[in-house]
Amino acid sequence: MTNQDRSDASAVLNPLAVALNEKLEVAAPEVLAMLSNMGRRLYFPKGILSQSAEAKQKATRFNATIGIATEGDGPMHLASAAKYLSDIEPAEAFPYAPPAGQPKLREAWRDKQLAENPSLRDKRIGLPVVSSAITHGITLIGNLFVDPGDRIVMPDKLWGNYRLTYEVQCGAKIATFPFFSEGGFNGEGFAQALAENAAGRDKLIVVLNFPNNPTGYMPTLAESEALVAALVAQAKAGTKIVAVFDDAYFGLFYHLGGQSMTESLFSLAANQHPNLLAIKLDGATKELFVWGLRCGFVTIGPGRADTADDVTEVLDAKLRGAIRGVISNIPQLSQTIVRKVLGSPTIGAERKQKLETLKARAAKVHEVANNPRFADSWDVYPFNSGYFMCVALKGAEAEKVRLQLLDTYGIGVIATGPTDIRIAFSCLAVDDVEPLFEDLHKAVQDMR
Repeated sequence: MTNQDRSDASAVLNPLAVALNEKLEVAAPEVLAMLSNMGRRLYFPKGILSQSAEAKQKATRFNATIGIATEGDGPMHLASAAKYLSDIEPAEAFPYAPPAGQPKLREAWRDKQLAENPSLRDKRIGLPVVSSAITHGITLIGNLFVDPGDRIVMPDKLWGNYRLTYEVQCGAKIATFPFFSEGGFNGEGFAQALAENAAGRDKLIVVLNFPNNPTGYMPTLAESEALVAALVAQAKAGTKIVAVFDDAYFGLFYHLGGQSMTESLFSLAANQHPNLLAIKLDGATKELFVWGLRCGFVTIGPGRADTADDVTEVLDAKLRGAIRGVISNIPQLSQTIVRKVLGSPTIGAERKQKLETLKARAAKVHEVANNPRFADSWDVYPFNSGYFMCVALKGAEAEKVRLQLLDTYGIGVIATGPTDIRIAFSCLAVDDVEPLFEDLHKAVQDMR
């Protein structure tokens, strides 16, 4: 954006947006330069919600501010709805939640992040903002940082919904690089992709999804450090980088074939350079096995530790504005359930048991898929985590094999490219693994 463009845009900005931008200009001008046109325009209004918050604290006689109906000391509700609540009060389910989420839930999720990512404990990061799961978080990042024509760098093994959000909705261009090299993450290719796509540009958005969908790969510690070093090097070279870490499958680490990284790469990237803004997207969806509750989080890790509080305060307000302007807030009941789960004394044991179940399935898939007798039908992409694994078929088209499996063998898989098949071992019993790969082998041979 040229100075003239910025001047023209500023002329129509709400004064609250102007104030936020001015604060960001002082605290971290490089982050202000990362904002999209919409990101510059966003603000959180001092309207009904802020006035209602003041009334909640000071209106000791009557509170006629918020748009819900009350009865007695709580929200008006139907008995036919309340009867489905167990150990949850109507006030924890039926009223609106704050746009950024329940304060106690935000604090509880931050405590979880710090417990599971020791490298974060000395970093200056924001309080997580609640999103309607990670897909909504991805869209919020688009609102704040992505303009038409912007370049987004990510590996070629990617979740297809990124294209729908960033290319279709935001008008940006996704530039990919080969995910794997020599049996691991292609760090050299990543660094090269950063340099090539930064040429002639002031800003890049980078999206990294680990453990990866569709491959199920989590980098090693050495690969992770090299990856973050490449981001920092490009930032030092003058490129402003918004690095988005999609941690949807965080914690599901099985260490197949060797030890993988067990912290989010966000932990390594936060507070590393003024030109590098780290953003963590995570959530209860997969980590707590509550997919339909649609409860995720957006956490900001500024590049400057000394002004991190000011930066996160501004971006928090803009995120709240983006949420308020589209969906108003995230369901209260979902947030209450997640908050109560996080406070359960048995959550650690429960999650460990589910992890062991998934690990057993992944280990069986690793054993069977790599059986030498299938080597004529496919190569196995490295995998060690998450829900999925992929194979690259030999001598057969993935879509034709997928249909053959479905129509002839009654088996559903996903074709993710001309040769690649994704298998979700997360929904396979251990005993189902060998028969599935036997029939996949037959289907490949059928197509020949």
